[in-house]
Amino acid sequence: MNTAAATPSAAPAATPPENAALAAAPAPDAGYFARRTWGDWLFAAIAAAGAGFALWRYRQAMDGYETAILLATLPIVIWLGWFWRPLRHLMLVCGGLALLAIASYGGDLGRAETVFWLKFLLSSQSAILWMSVLFFMSTVFYWAGMFIRQPAASLESLGSKLAWGAVALALTGTLVRWYESHHIGAGIGHIPVSNLYEVFIMFCWMTTLFYLYYEEQYRTRALGAFVMLVVSAAVGFLLWYTLVREAHQIQPLIPALQSWWMKLHVPANFIGYGTFALAAMVAFAYLIKQQAGEQQRHRIASMWLLGMAVCFVPLAFRQRAEGAGGGYWLGYTIVAAAIVGLIVLGRKRIAQRLPSFEVLDDVMYKAIAVGFAFFTIATVLGAFWAADAWGGYWSWDPKETWALIVWLNYASWLHMRLIKGLRGTVAAWWALAGLAITTFAFIGVNMFITSLHSYGSI
Repeated sequence: MNTAAATPSAAPAATPPENAALAAAPAPDAGYFARRTWGDWLFAAIAAAGAGFALWRYRQAMDGYETAILLATLPIVIWLGWFWRPLRHLMLVCGGLALLAIASYGGDLGRAETVFWLKFLLSSQSAILWMSVLFFMSTVFYWAGMFIRQPAASLESLGSKLAWGAVALALTGTLVRWYESHHIGAGIGHIPVSNLYEVFIMFCWMTTLFYLYYEEQYRTRALGAFVMLVVSAAVGFLLWYTLVREAHQIQPLIPALQSWWMKLHVPANFIGYGTFALAAMVAFAYLIKQQAGEQQRHRIASMWLLGMAVCFVPLAFRQRAEGAGGGYWLGYTIVAAAIVGLIVLGRKRIAQRLPSFEVLDDVMYKAIAVGFAFFTIATVLGAFWAADAWGGYWSWDPKETWALIVWLNYASWLHMRLIKGLRGTVAAWWALAGLAITTFAFIGVNMFITSLHSYGSI
């Protein structure tokens, strides 16, 4: 007889570690706050302490609206850190680096040339230059993972890590630039979202951050190769704009921008721009995957025409720049043409690496839905800002008109999807065409049309 089996007091079998972890985790049907871990509450405490320190340290320089924005931002920051945990790590890293830079400055901007990590890493301009390098490197590794068979996952993983590093440096550079603006002179300090240089930085990190979220949610890194192309294109413009226009110099705000509305309107606007760009690049990937299984020459020719149209857009900048940087834009065009050509030629290999059409379609839809919501909020906030600055909610200024065109375009896209079930090729081409409309509203108006909103010359 097996006495061990029959004895009631026999020790129970050891619980596997994974089962123990599941047992310790809150039940799925527990309340929202009951599901919070000690890490969640620690992050909330750190965020609250940071907001309290900022309020105590800078209360004298803040008006009532700015104080309200700070207090309203705190629960949003905590919720974001709870909603997507990688964000809390990003916030803590950027906050730590920014505080290190501020402590290193000690109120003296001249120390940027004498303190090693300020000069080569943490001053605003150094951080943004490193951001640019990491975005380019991320793009290269994402594409290397697309074509190199064996270590593809490792290469794409490295591309993802470099993208995270670029976002961290972009945010750190933005925070340090904000600090630097307040120490240049009285009345100059402002949140760095006031000109093309600053908003291009915002576009780069915001587009990448939204992509990284979808990368984790859908467990695929293959889309990074496409999304990082539009980010790298924006970085290319940023570098040209810095070298030719010296746009990195911090300038005082013009009177129309000296408003707390700017702190709300511009970030909401660029959530829209960033997610619309992301959706367009996912649409591009959708069309490439579709073309891989088709041999009709006219289909391939259509992709070449699309590529050439995209490549020749920079020539408009060259003509507008009055001779400044013409060689740069010629090189830009050649590189863009080569990239599009390689994508078309390698479409079969690329299609094998891309996720399913259903995933591509879903990412495209969600990106446009999020972008449309925030672009709508930005448009409403912009109307209030216009009423405050110019005495009217709407004046049919060219920038306002093109913003309305962008809004109507994506409102129609969402309407056709939700009411008529729009999917597939037509939806992808429409989303891709939306990028051209959005790009003109973003910078085309500044190039070709005189507008009350043209705060940065090209």
